[in-house]
Amino acid sequence: MKRFEQLKELVDGLEADFAKFYDKENSAAGTRVRKGMQELKNLAQEIRIEVQDIKNKA
Repeated sequence: MKRFEQLKELVDGLEADFAKFYDKENSAAGTRVRKGMQELKNLAQEIRIEVQDIKNKA
């Protein structure tokens, strides 16, 4: 469950930058969004591998 909490915190942390980028067209916020989304992708992949490993052990 710790990984899921990390995932939620990352998404919640990006909310302000999403608003700044889409509502105020702040390009620096867009860069932060892109970086955060890459981290999200990497974390999601790690979780997928972890889940698969646990599933295969059962």
